Amino acid sequence: MPPSDGAGGVSPTWQCVMILWGGKYGVDTVNRLVAAVALHATRQPRFVLLTDRARPGLDARVTPRPIPEVWLEPDMRGGGCQAKLCMFDPGVVPDDLPAVYLDLDTVILGDVGQAVGLLQPGGLMLLQSAVLPFGPLGRLAYRLSGGKRYARGNSSVVVYHPANCGYIAARFQELKRQYPTFGFPPMRADERFMSWAAQAVAAAVPTSFAVKLPTEYMSRIALLGYVWAVLPWVRARRRGLVAVTLCGMTVKPEVLLALPDNGRLTDRHGRTLIWSDTVLGHVKRAIVAFYGPVQPGG
Repeated sequence: MPPSDGAGGVSPTWQCVMILWGGKYGVDTVNRLVAAVALHATRQPRFVLLTDRARPGLDARVTPRPIPEVWLEPDMRGGGCQAKLCMFDPGVVPDDLPAVYLDLDTVILGDVGQAVGLLQPGGLMLLQSAVLPFGPLGRLAYRLSGGKRYARGNSSVVVYHPANCGYIAARFQELKRQYPTFGFPPMRADERFMSWAAQAVAAAVPTSFAVKLPTEYMSRIALLGYVWAVLPWVRARRRGLVAVTLCGMTVKPEVLLALPDNGRLTDRHGRTLIWSDTVLGHVKRAIVAFYGPVQPGG
């Protein structure tokens, strides 16, 4: 029988971690994500929001925890988002359960908790974002280059156990004293540093579980969107997706929703998205549903 939380419910076996600082997003965005994760979860997680201030109106299921001031310096909250590394700082996220971190612009299609079953002991999982893959090849490149070359991931989805990853935050703070303006290349962005510091144990989140919308559905050759959409193995993989993140998008979700059927938009990298059921399949419907009216929190 599953353990009880002492209040008549079932104790969580994983935690969903989110981060919010500044005013770019509001609690409605957090609550929308929480509602979607909870809706699809076979086992309800503990929801943890790392934040820089009190957030009135936050879903009652969410436990807010303060981001330590050391991570809130202005240079840490710039384009490199180094402040996100606070999720590894011991004591910031409870260390009793494995965690899945989600960016707030992640669309949920399935049970996010499945990800913790993919995590190896002591490991860290990120979305793959470079040609050099995580694993033996990435680690070999790291060793041969003295750490100058390494597999890199994207931090929109991160799977980890807080009890095992404190060294990432500690190493960053140590290097920041030596390189206060982030002159050491891996320090230039949170995801670069995660990848570099955890290279020995880092792995890719499977593309059958989560993808970045720009990488998966956009191309510099628009016709390829239609080609990929009809390939049976691609269609099968996409049907099983649990999360799609809008990271890297140069437009807001409301711009996507305002597009006509078969409308197109191009990002700063020259990649084109075709807003079409044929190209996007059920993901288009999921985006529309996800960014519909926010459901009231518990």
